[in-house]
Order: sequence, then structure tokens, then C-alpha cells
Amino acid sequence: MELCVYLSGEIHTNWREEIIEKCNQLNLPINFLSPNTNHELSDDVGVKILGEEDNKFWHDHKSAKINSIRTKNAIEQSDIVVVRFGDKYKQWNAAFDAGYAAAMSKSLIVMHNDDNQHALKEIDAMAQAVTSNVDEVVKILNYSCNAKI
Repeated sequence: MELCVYLSGEIHTNWREEIIEKCNQLNLPINFLSPNTNHELSDDVGVKILGEEDNKFWHDHKSAKINSIRTKNAIEQSDIVVVRFGDKYKQWNAAFDAGYAAAMSKSLIVMHNDDNQHALKEIDAMAQAVTSNVDEVVKILNYSCNAKI
């Protein structure tokens, strides 16, 4: 079975590359999508395209709206959405992606450490799987494609 998988969440580690590499090693028929992981460009795309803003709210608003074009379409195209919550920062965008994926009835895999379990309990409750590492995600993707572990 061929799948389209959206990799959402924290951008400060190489977890996406690890998942893609391990799935490629298994020859899994998966097309991966992701948000723009260039943090600076993601934050500034609105003013770079539509012009400068004096007010930081409007600066962020322009970028968020433009980024939402990519995110919305990627989630809608996906069969499975993987959302990684990292150890640092409040990742409201990742929580929003998880909620949007659940609302769209997408299969949702959440990845986070035990320290975030309480804060993410509602998101975990909506997920089809809650994982703590890349290898667990890859095994779920392998099983989803090939019924193998």
C-alpha cells in the first residue's frame, strides 16, 4: 500500500530525516510531506512577500496565513499525520496540526517523551498511536504499508 505521510512538529532536531532514511532503507512506498523547516524563512515569509510591518502581530499574521496554505494542503493530502512534540518550546502549531488532522479524520501518530504526557493527554486520546521515538513510528509505518514489523 502506498501512503502519503505528513511530518509535523518540532524543527530543532533531525527526526524527520531519521524517519525518511529508515523508511527508505525498508523500501516503504511512502511520499513524505512536511512544513517549511527553515525557521527564519517560515517566520518572515509574509513580510518578504507582502511587505514589511511595523507591528509584530501583523508580521506574524502574514507569515502564519501563508504557511497555512502549505500546511492545510499537506494535511489534506496525507493518509497519515505524524506530529512530534519536542522537549523545548511551546509548540502550539504542532498541537493545531494534530487537531486539524483529527478533525479531517486523518490517521494520527503522536511522538513525545513522557514529560509531555499530561500536557498532551487530549491529543494523545485522539491519536491512533502514541510513540516515544522514531523507531516506533517507522515500525507503525512499515506495518501500515506491508503488515510487517
